[in-house]
Amino acid sequence: MRKNLFILFTALCSITVLANGQFEKAMGKNIPAMFTAETPEALQGVINQLNRIGEAETNRWEPYYYIAFGYIRMSDMHENGEEKDRFLDLALEAVEKAENIKPNDSELEAMRGYVHMMRLVVDPATRGMKYSGMAFASFQKAVQLDPTNPRAHYLLGRMQYGTAQFMGAGDGGACESFANAKALFAEEENADNPLAPTWGNETNNEVISMICEKGGE
Repeated sequence: MRKNLFILFTALCSITVLANGQFEKAMGKNIPAMFTAETPEALQGVINQLNRIGEAETNRWEPYYYIAFGYIRMSDMHENGEEKDRFLDLALEAVEKAENIKPNDSELEAMRGYVHMMRLVVDPATRGMKYSGMAFASFQKAVQLDPTNPRAHYLLGRMQYGTAQFMGAGDGGACESFANAKALFAEEENADNPLAPTWGNETNNEVISMICEKGGE
């Protein structure tokens, strides 16, 4: 009897390990595709795959994080404001699903702020008062939750620079945030979770070169 129970336990453990391996394999295939997709149709295909993964792995936040990122990218591919907002609605829904699984997470709070920032970009003149405050609050909270998260500093810098340019007031502290992000990107390690976000280093270096190393011109 004990031998049979041991065999059953071993089999169940093997199934769990296999499932985990399949999850990481599926995510490892779709995460790069999320960044390289060049059309809304291609992005939607990746998002659909990630949705299926998320429905199967109900205790993992990563699929919904990348779904949110995908919908932000899709919003940026459209010119129509209503279409942009529709995809940003979907991005926020994905963030909230991820937060239900992993509350008070710096990466997810930064992604929430990213959605707010993109809402602002749709119509800065009429949305500035509302969404600038919401974006700043999320980015600052993301930094507080994890001061070593480079994406939180990078996105905060983008918000600072955009606001300063709108107001005609230098860089608004953006270059300091970008410098913080650069140092943190250089130290970033995700050995404990190979599916954790790693994006942002290249674009952060680009904005430093374009904005900060030219004296904010």
